[in-house]
Formats: sequence, C-alpha cells, structure tokens
Amino acid sequence: MKNPNALHVDFNFLTNVLKEKPFVLPSNIDMIYGINGHFLIGEWKRQGEEIKKGQKILLKSLHKEKKITALLIECFSTKEETVVNKFYQVSSNELIYLGNSIDSLKSYIQTWYDTIKHL
Repeated sequence: MKNPNALHVDFNFLTNVLKEKPFVLPSNIDMIYGINGHFLIGEWKRQGEEIKKGQKILLKSLHKEKKITALLIECFSTKEETVVNKFYQVSSNELIYLGNSIDSLKSYIQTWYDTIKHL
C-alpha cells in the first residue's frame, strides 16, 4: 500500500440504496490485475483481521467466474516493509493454501500471468 495511513471508505451511507436488499453494501478490492480479459483479485487482511460476510460472499461469487482468480492474503505493510504471512486462493467451499512469503506471492502472480498471457 503506498499510503499505510489511508482510511478505508465507510460505505454505510449507501445503506437502503438497493430497496430490495437494503443492507447490501459495496466492497472494496485491495489488489487487481486485468490482462487479456482475465483478472487476479487480492483481498489483503492483517493477521487475525476478520473478513466481512459480504466480502466472503463476493469473493466466492467471483471465484465462479472462469476468468477471475481471487486470493485472500494475510499480510501487513509499513513504510519500511511488506510481509506476507500466507495467502490462499478462494474457492466455493474452501481456501486453498498457496504460500507464505512475498517471494511465493510474486511467483504465483508470475505463474498466473504465464498461464493467461496468450489466451
């Protein structure tokens, strides 16, 4: 994150906008790559930070799309460093463990790119 002091948007002001689903609110995505119509999405959480129910539903729904890969990344960032504790691919029923370091995340992203770059 370029600004570790950046505040997250509080979307509660959009409560009741969808009349049939008044408590459905937008989600933010922390990371997204878009290449050749394929998308790699990452939701970053600090260790012990809960993922909201709506975000879980969103990530599981995105997983069902053929051209979208969704990751859940447990990490933290400061001005001096970023640490990736572990990261997972989101599937419909479970989190699939993929790695536990920045290098393994970078390698995963490169592998994802290599598989879609000619599609």
